Amino acid sequence: MKGVTNLPKMLKTAKEMQEKLQREMAEMRVEGSSGGGMVTVVLDGTKNLISLRINPEVVNKDDVEMLQDLIVAAFNDAGAKVDESLTQKLGAFGAGLKIPGLF
Repeated sequence: MKGVTNLPKMLKTAKEMQEKLQREMAEMRVEGSSGGGMVTVVLDGTKNLISLRINPEVVNKDDVEMLQDLIVAAFNDAGAKVDESLTQKLGAFGAGLKIPGLF
């Protein structure tokens, strides 16, 4: 029952950590690319598309499918990097909580 008396403090700490993580996710910028850098996307920490750059050399009206594939691959690359970054951040946040059975 000793831990119950600290519950309000633990909840306040968790809320502060959640707010900090949400701010960091909004500010995060992660770049992904495909085709050797021919297509590059930038996502924020919630995987919203911030920017898209396409090298004019890959724009070919006769091969739109290739360009579409490159865009999808670049987006997926950036998305995986966002996931990796968040996993690292959440690990750091979890260490600060010290809730038995969770971390």
